[in-house]
Amino acid sequence: MDKISCILLVDDDKTTNFLNRLLLENLGVTDQVLVAENGREALRLIEQNGPNDTCPALILLDINMPVMNGFDFLEAYQNLSFAHKQSVVIVMLTTSLNPATSPACSSYPPMGS
Repeated sequence: MDKISCILLVDDDKTTNFLNRLLLENLGVTDQVLVAENGREALRLIEQNGPNDTCPALILLDINMPVMNGFDFLEAYQNLSFAHKQSVVIVMLTTSLNPATSPACSSYPPMGS
């Protein structure tokens, strides 16, 4: 299996970020893990790494965060311009039990559309 060049973790929970980073590094599935604690930080990291055509390749995105939540991040992400944006896979994550969360996630079209 080929390694994922770069994974961006976007979650306000430091413990979750620590454990996910540790898991990803121990599994050896990626060469680089970036961490942001909210959507705004994630956008800044993407803009800093945007010229690199491999970073990020995968974004694990929490929905409920302060400063900028996952839905707001997706809206702002659509306005970014970098060469490989359409090839980035974004996986939305949540521990929310709110029944409205799932349909809200499903309402977003794939970014390549």
